[in-house]
Amino acid sequence: MTDTGRLEAFSDGVLAIIITIMVLTINIPEGHDISALYSLLPVFLSYMLSFIYVGIYWNNHHHMLQITERVSGGVLWANLHLLFWLALIPFATDWIGASNFASVPMAVYGFVLLMTAFAWWIMQKVLLAKHEQDSLLASAMEGAAKENISLVLYIAAIILAFVEVWVSGVLYIVVALMWLIPDRRVERALDEKRDQEEGS
Repeated sequence: MTDTGRLEAFSDGVLAIIITIMVLTINIPEGHDISALYSLLPVFLSYMLSFIYVGIYWNNHHHMLQITERVSGGVLWANLHLLFWLALIPFATDWIGASNFASVPMAVYGFVLLMTAFAWWIMQKVLLAKHEQDSLLASAMEGAAKENISLVLYIAAIILAFVEVWVSGVLYIVVALMWLIPDRRVERALDEKRDQEEGS
């Protein structure tokens, strides 16, 4: 297995555990009819949003490593830093669900998402430092409009959690929807890589 393969396999395992932990926090309702599920609605909605976020990171992590040519000790530590913040998502998710989206838990949730995004940015920079400027990875990482917009929206959501908490929740959903759209930069780089392999 290549270095990138080992890195991806380890990360996949951690992300699978994160998703498992999140779903295990959803308790069985006390009642036996459909109305008993109503009390679990905030928990389920917070789980669904966080599941999407973890899925987005898993998807982008996979695609980024597909065009990564080499890893280093710095890359491994940057990846662990990313996984550290991702592993806190179940805690923040459980808190906002259990608190029915109270202000402080929503702000903490946003802080975890903000730090996860920052860790992703660090990993990108560390990876780019190990690649040439004309590499597929470098071409795929050109431009960071979506990343910058996400960071601004996270900060705004954290602040607004203490003003209008529902606006904070809407901003978290907006960022998730932004990243649900496939990143064409990486897809173009992968197409270029396939063309090169077929032409060799």
